[in-house]
Amino acid sequence: MLLVTGDAYIDHPSFGIALIARLLESQGLKVAILAQPRYDSAEDFSQFPVPRLFCGITAGNLDSIVANYTGNGKVRDFDSYSPAGNPWRDSTQGKANRRRPDRAVLIYSQLARATFKETLIVLGGIEASLRRFVHYDYKQQKLRASCLTDAKADLLVYGMGEKAILEVTDRCLKKSSLHGITGTCRRYSEAEMQEQFPDFCGKTSETFLLLPSWEEISRNQALFLDAELLLDRHARSCSSQIVLQKQQAHWLVQYPSQSHLSIDEFDALYELPFSRLPHPATPDVPAFRMIKDSVTIVRGCSGNCSFCAISRHQGPKISSRSRASILSEVAKVSKMPGFEGTISDLGGPTANLYGTHCATGGCKKYDCLYPKVCNNLRVAEEDFLKLLQEVSGVEGVRHVFISSGLRMELLLQTPKLLREIIFRHTPGTMKIAPEHTDNDLLSLMHKEQHSLLQKFVHTCREIARQLGKDINFVPYIITAHPGCTEQHAKTLVRDMRTLNLPVRKSQDFTPTPGTISTAMYVTGLHRETKRPLFVPRNTSERRKQRQILESEFQGRIPPSPRKRPRRP
Repeated sequence: MLLVTGDAYIDHPSFGIALIARLLESQGLKVAILAQPRYDSAEDFSQFPVPRLFCGITAGNLDSIVANYTGNGKVRDFDSYSPAGNPWRDSTQGKANRRRPDRAVLIYSQLARATFKETLIVLGGIEASLRRFVHYDYKQQKLRASCLTDAKADLLVYGMGEKAILEVTDRCLKKSSLHGITGTCRRYSEAEMQEQFPDFCGKTSETFLLLPSWEEISRNQALFLDAELLLDRHARSCSSQIVLQKQQAHWLVQYPSQSHLSIDEFDALYELPFSRLPHPATPDVPAFRMIKDSVTIVRGCSGNCSFCAISRHQGPKISSRSRASILSEVAKVSKMPGFEGTISDLGGPTANLYGTHCATGGCKKYDCLYPKVCNNLRVAEEDFLKLLQEVSGVEGVRHVFISSGLRMELLLQTPKLLREIIFRHTPGTMKIAPEHTDNDLLSLMHKEQHSLLQKFVHTCREIARQLGKDINFVPYIITAHPGCTEQHAKTLVRDMRTLNLPVRKSQDFTPTPGTISTAMYVTGLHRETKRPLFVPRNTSERRKQRQILESEFQGRIPPSPRKRPRRP
C-alpha cells in the first residue's frame, strides 16, 4: 500500500506516519512512503504501482494551514517538518511552490484518485481528524464542510488510528464491507443511509447523535457552537452513539471511537523496529533534531482546554507505557550515534498524567482537572519517581529532562515529584502554561483560576530555595482569545509583574479546527451562557494586545503601519 504525507519522512515513533507504516509492516505488508510529493501534477504519484489495498493520506504531524500560516494568516517562512526548515522547493517563494499544499489531504486525495482510479482512498492524521465535521478554516475565514466529503475519499480514520487501520486492512484483505469500523467516518448518500441505518428516524436517540447540518449552520452560525459542544461531550464520554451530520448531498457518519491502547498494545507499538532517523534523502529536518532523543511515555489528555484539540484527537483517556518498555527504548537511544547523554524529554501531551487513572473506571464527563482536580483521579507519583530514577540509571544517560507540558495543579498534589523535577529534571527553565491571569478568561479557556499560578510559583520558589537552586519559569500566554480585551492584557501584565514572571512566550489565539475556542471565535458566543462575547478578530485588535505585552516585557513596540517614523 502507499502512504502519502506532507512531512519529510522520519522513521521515529514521534511521527504518526512512521507509527502506521511500521505497524502495517509488522503485519507482513509491503508499505511505500511518498513524502512531500509535488502537487502541480500527479507525476510523483504515478511513479508507484497501483496500491493493492488502499492509499493512505495525511497532511503530516500538523494541520497544513497551521503549518503554512501564522494565527494572523501570514505565510510562515520556516517549516520544522521540511528539509533544512525550508518550506519552499527552490528560490521561488510562491504558493504553488511550497513543499506542503494548503489543505493537503484534499489536494493529495485528488492526485491519488486521478492516478489510482479504483483504489480505496483513506484519510488520516490530525488534519483529517479535526476537519471531519463542519469546521472553520482561518485562512479562508469561513466554515467548510467535512474534508471527507470535500475530498470524495472513501474512508476517514480519526484519532490515533492504529486499531482502526488494522481493521481496515483486514477487511480489505478479506474484501469485506468497511461499514461500522470503530474509529472511522464514512460518507453515505441518502439511499445508502436508508440501507445502512433503517432505524434512523431523523433525530438524536440512544443509537444516534444528530448534529446540526451544513445547511443549518450556514443559515445560523450559532449552531456551530452547539455542534462543537455536542461533539466535545460525546468524545469525552466515549459514547457508543453513531454521530451523523448532513453535508450537502451526503451524510457524514462517524462510528464510535476505537478503544484506547492497553499497556501491552502501547508497548508493542513503540517497540517496532524504528531506525529513529530521517530518510537519507532529507537528513536535515529540524523536527528530528528536536525529538531525536525524546521518549513518549503517555498518550491522551483529560484537561480539555477550550483552545486545544488534543482531547478531541487523542481522547480523554490516558494510556501509559510500562517502565520496562520505556527503559528498553531509552537503552536504544543511548546507543544511537551522536547521543550526548541527555534524554531531552520523557513526555507526551501532558507528562505528569503518566500512570493516572480513575478510581471509578471513568465517567461520562471525563473532565478530570476542571474546575479542580477530581477526587476520583489517582495520580501515580511513586511510579513516575521510580521511572525517572531507573531511566537516569541507564548506562550512557547523564541527564533526563521533562520538556513536555506539566499540569501545575497535579504537581502541587505530588510534592515529592515536584521536588525531584526541580532538582534534577528541569532543562534550565520550567515551562508552564497559565495562558492568562484573568479568571473570567481562564473559565472560557476551561483552565483553573489564577490563584493556582500564584500558589505554584511560590511553592516552586520555596522548594528551590531549600535545595539551594535557582529556578526560572517560561510561562506560555495566549493573547486575543475570545473574550479577551485590551484591559485584560493590561491586567495580565500587572499580574505577571507581581509574580516577577517575564513573558517571553506568547501567541495570538489561532482559531484551529476542532476546538470550542474556535467555535466561540466564529459565533461570538460564550461557551456556557451563549451570550454575546467580545472577540478580537481583526489584525489591529490582535496586534494591540500583543504590543501591550511586548512593550512591557521586551521593551519594544513594533512600529505602527499607519505612521511613518520621523527623521532624526
